[in-house]
Amino acid sequence: MADYKKWFSSSRHSLWRTVSLFFVLMGPGVISSNVANDASGITTYSLAGAEFGLKLIWSLVPIMIALVMIQEMSARMGVVTGKGLSDLIREKFGAKITFYLMIAMFFTNMGNVIAQFAGVAAGMEVLGVNKLISVPISAFLMWWMAVNGTYKSLEKIFLAGCVFYLSYIVTGIIVKPDWGHVAEQFLYPKLSLEPSEMAMVIGLMGTTVAPWTLFYLQATVVEKGVKLEEYKFSRFDVVVGSIIAQIVAFFIVLVCAETLFKNGIQIETAKEAALALKPFAGKYCTYLFAFGLVNASLLAISVVPLSTTYLICEGLGWEAGIDKKFVEAPQFYGFYSLMILLGAGIIMYPNVPLIRIMYLSQVINGVVLPFVLIFILLLINDKKLMGEQTNGPIFNIIAWITTIVLIGFTLLLLIQMI
Repeated sequence: MADYKKWFSSSRHSLWRTVSLFFVLMGPGVISSNVANDASGITTYSLAGAEFGLKLIWSLVPIMIALVMIQEMSARMGVVTGKGLSDLIREKFGAKITFYLMIAMFFTNMGNVIAQFAGVAAGMEVLGVNKLISVPISAFLMWWMAVNGTYKSLEKIFLAGCVFYLSYIVTGIIVKPDWGHVAEQFLYPKLSLEPSEMAMVIGLMGTTVAPWTLFYLQATVVEKGVKLEEYKFSRFDVVVGSIIAQIVAFFIVLVCAETLFKNGIQIETAKEAALALKPFAGKYCTYLFAFGLVNASLLAISVVPLSTTYLICEGLGWEAGIDKKFVEAPQFYGFYSLMILLGAGIIMYPNVPLIRIMYLSQVINGVVLPFVLIFILLLINDKKLMGEQTNGPIFNIIAWITTIVLIGFTLLLLIQMI
């Protein structure tokens, strides 16, 4: 009996230690996956539900698997090498390639930042606040937090923001869907070769596997100082984050399918989706949807510029990191401030061609993504770089197939856009 009690006490202590370590090390995976559900992402999910109902909802499962695999490789490289993705690309492939990648990512992410400010403006207008008030305040708050905070404090804020994605799950419960019909769509997936459906599946994948999230994830794993023996917790963080992000995406599609699609309501933006919900699900559902849009946009306003500044500063060999003071990393904070200022300023400008800006950013994003995936796979399989932590044969086969499929989908999207 004494031995049993000793074993039980030891096991319980080990369990609590494991759980505690996970909560200490969690953050980069959950944040990078969920912040990809930004203004553009919410708009894409809303359109998928409003235009096709639940027909394409099955695609969220393979997309989630692709997200887990790709982000796991980025996190693993960060832990093993202690360097960011841009830094590794510069060392392995040279400064010229890295420079072109930085230019492409800067303009792509600048378009994303503008879209996030548009999301704040749209969501707050639904809640009764003019963009002349909401945009400057949100820009200042996000800038102030990054410049004056530490990585730990900022991570806690981002994780708290991720909790508010639950508003979309609540809206999904409010609309009272037919869960039997929902399950049927997963068990018997359907996809025609119609251009509109193919384009939407590509859009769902593109908004989930965003290049900037990979740079942010690897940089923050490095800044967090995760050790190799602790990596299993970071891997779990990536898996949990990916699952949560796709659950949120599922409920956004579900809400719009059960209300807008069933009633033949056409929308073009997430704001229109929020407003259109009111007659069918009530004003509280509208407010929750709009609140979710504002929350997601605010998180992305901070994270997308951070991802970009990590990429640029690592690529050029400059000091980078939230834990550094402004005088220690002036280029890092300078680029961050520039992107916040430009994003807010452009949205404040009247008659700005926002749709065109978002369109161009997605085109560039589609061009950049295949190159980033190839870089990751070449780096992760470099034994000099990764030692014993390279991909295994089965993982490599699945990873390359996933990459080829993503490249094929991206090319299809570009062809359709052209």
